[in-house]
Amino acid sequence: MIAALANPHRFMAFSRWAAPILGALAAILICAGLALGFAAPPDYQQGETVRIMFIHVPAAWAAMIAYGCLGIASFSYLVFRHALADAAAKAAAPLGAAFTLMALVTGSFWGRPMWGAWWVWDARLTSVLALFLLFVGYIALRAAIDDEAKAARAAAILALVGLINLPIIKFSVDWWNTLHQGESIFRAGGPTLAPVYLAPLALAGFGYIAAFASLWLVRTRAEVWRRRSANLALQAATR
Repeated sequence: MIAALANPHRFMAFSRWAAPILGALAAILICAGLALGFAAPPDYQQGETVRIMFIHVPAAWAAMIAYGCLGIASFSYLVFRHALADAAAKAAAPLGAAFTLMALVTGSFWGRPMWGAWWVWDARLTSVLALFLLFVGYIALRAAIDDEAKAARAAAILALVGLINLPIIKFSVDWWNTLHQGESIFRAGGPTLAPVYLAPLALAGFGYIAAFASLWLVRTRAEVWRRRSANLALQAATR
C-alpha cells in the first residue's frame, strides 16, 4: 500500500477521494464524541473541568501521531529518496505543531483548577513542549535554507533525531514523579477510565486522527501541485 502510494500519480488519485471521506468521518466522530462527553455527568473529583479531556487528550494523541508520520516520511526520503515522502513530511509539520499547541493550551486550562497553576515544569508537559519546539524547529530549518534539497535533508535528520522524544512523552509519567496523572487508557491492566468517559474520548480521538489524516492528504496534494508548478515555471524560463 505504502509502496503503491509512493507513486505521485497513484497518490493523487487516492487522495482525491480519500481526503474528503476522512474529513467527513472526522466531523462525525468529533461531534459525536463531544456531544456524548459534554452530556456525561461531572467527575466526582474534577467536576465540570473533566470535559476539557475530550479536546486535550485527542489533540495530544494526534500530535504524537503527526510526529510519528513526520519521522517515517523523513526516513523514507533519506533512505529511498522519494520526493513524495519529503512533500508528506513538509505537509505534516505545521499540522503537528497546531495539534501540539492545542494540547498545551487546553492542558494549561485543565491544569489551572487542578494544580493551581497554568504551567509547571512537569516531565509530561515539558516533553510535549519539546515536541512543539521540534515541529517549529523543523519548519524554521526548512525555511532558513534556500536550497530545497539541502533543506529537506537537514530537516529530515532533525525529524529523525526528535523521534526519541515520543517514548519520553509516553513513559514520562512512569519514569519520573510528576504532577500529571498516570496512564489511564493504554496500560497493561486495561483502561481505568469510566466507560461514560472512555467511549466519547475514543470517538473524539479517532475523529482527531481522521482530521489529521484528511488535512495531511490535502496539504501533501497542495505541496505536490506547488512543486509541479515550480518545475513547469523553471522549464519555461530555460527555453
